[in-house]
Amino acid sequence: MADGGASTLAVLGAAQLGVLGYAASLGVGLVFMQAAVPKLRNTQLFAGVLANYRLLPGFLIAPAALLLPIAELWVGLALMLDHASHFAPVAMALLLLFAIAMGINIARGRREIDCGCGRSDLRQPLSWLLVVRNVLLAALLLPYLGTVPDIGLNLVDSAIAMAGGITIYLLYLLFNAIGALAASPLAAQRR
Repeated sequence: MADGGASTLAVLGAAQLGVLGYAASLGVGLVFMQAAVPKLRNTQLFAGVLANYRLLPGFLIAPAALLLPIAELWVGLALMLDHASHFAPVAMALLLLFAIAMGINIARGRREIDCGCGRSDLRQPLSWLLVVRNVLLAALLLPYLGTVPDIGLNLVDSAIAMAGGITIYLLYLLFNAIGALAASPLAAQRR
């Protein structure tokens, strides 16, 4: 009886970890997709954003402005199509790379440049909150560095995971909108 209870708990824990993992990969995948599309639509604008970071040599700016959004799109699709076990480390590396690039510029006193996070109509100057946001998004994928069980989620678990992933994405959008509004000229006039 004790052994059966332990295996039931292990299955329950595996199912919950599977739901959480799928929710995280879906949410972060949506974030990558949302970030990639505007960059692909206007690679010249994104090239300017990359140049403002002053981290790449000039000859790498144009290729990076084209390849980075393609990589984001590919990683986002892979995460959303349940290939997170293979692409979560890549997603985490990209998110942490972006956080490091922001941190370097903040440390240099260059907070006024646009983060380049996606939508040009919601430009955000660099801040430590954006760095933390990227680290938290990467942390959501940490279970994939171990073994997230592939237990085949039932319909209810899949629905819960999808709702969780969409919630992660909506929270990301809300965070960005509030950050952009707080940095807008209208907010500066009210201070």
